[in-house]
Amino acid sequence: MRSVDEHLAEILRTVRVLAPLELELDHALGTTLAEEVLSPIPLPPFDNSAMDGYAVRAEDVRQAPVTLPVIDDVAAGDGRMLVIGPGMVTRIMTGAPLPVGADAVVPVEWTDGGTARVTISRPVQERHAIRRAGEDVHAGDVVLPVGTAIGPAQLGVLAGVGRRRVLVRPRPRVVVISTGAELVEPGTPLGTGQIWESNSYALIAAVREAGGQGYRAGIVADDATRFLDQLDAQLLRADVVITSGGVSMGAYEPVKEALGPLGTVRFDRVAMQPGMPQGFGVVGEDQVPLFALPGNPVSSFVSFMVFVRPALRKMRGLPVEPTRTVRAVTTSALRSPQGKRSHLRGVLTADGAVAPVQRQGSHQFAALAAANALIVVPEDVTELPEGATVEVIPL
Repeated sequence: MRSVDEHLAEILRTVRVLAPLELELDHALGTTLAEEVLSPIPLPPFDNSAMDGYAVRAEDVRQAPVTLPVIDDVAAGDGRMLVIGPGMVTRIMTGAPLPVGADAVVPVEWTDGGTARVTISRPVQERHAIRRAGEDVHAGDVVLPVGTAIGPAQLGVLAGVGRRRVLVRPRPRVVVISTGAELVEPGTPLGTGQIWESNSYALIAAVREAGGQGYRAGIVADDATRFLDQLDAQLLRADVVITSGGVSMGAYEPVKEALGPLGTVRFDRVAMQPGMPQGFGVVGEDQVPLFALPGNPVSSFVSFMVFVRPALRKMRGLPVEPTRTVRAVTTSALRSPQGKRSHLRGVLTADGAVAPVQRQGSHQFAALAAANALIVVPEDVTELPEGATVEVIPL
């Protein structure tokens, strides 16, 4: 058997970072920045008021309470060049440019709200409630480096420095093909020996959580020819293909039967539980990575977390890092087969304890749905007592 680390290393050597493309900001969420973004201007671009109130010279209100004339109103977006002299104030709104001569803003709550004359009840310090030009970003500053994952805040920054389009590495397009003569679509009647297909829904959701775009390609029965036809049709829209089922040692394994002769996809027994039967390689003229995952639901999901998720991260142009784990104390004894890395389903609590769920079968999807973590038991460990410290992958 291959080790988990060997199998993952081969995957990460094979997959490539996706080529960059230019996208409108509306379509850039979840992508990875492929260029350094600089601000062409300072942010804020001008001194402006941080709140509604009155623009003043601080020295004019040091002896507050004082009553002063209001010479003008300044609203956000006002493009006039206004000036105030000694003993004068302007009413000013949040975001409005600060008049020349003013060095502070008095909040409206500290006044009587007057429009022709205003009584100010409290003194202010210079620069009070003023956003200075460039206090967030100077002109020419790098606001986002290459390799930044673009989320809502990053989109806001891009728009804030005037960008309409941006060069990014796109979200990987991942097609999921489920195989098995026993599978039928959810919502349709079950015949004898049939089950509703569930793996593709879980895998597509996992793809989207991992920053990819997921597409279900439907169910293929245990027929190698039909599988190859479906695969060929899907390669036009795929950066990655995931298959579920058809990779074990028995008869009627269409994925292994169809891809084995190609010589570009390798099928192995990997020293892990669940998820021992694994296939990985490339297919098609564009050498699209293909993950052939086992058909048992929990095996398929765990395989995604261990192997596919890191590969998608590399394809997105993000740093390739070990799967994030936390340390926790197990609430009961654990057992694991010799020579295999186990990923036991568990419930991780805020106080650092983890309780294995009662049902650990690779077919028991409901037990997986009740878990929020995978407890990792190393290959050379067969038993752990209650209270042992373990590595846990949060889900």
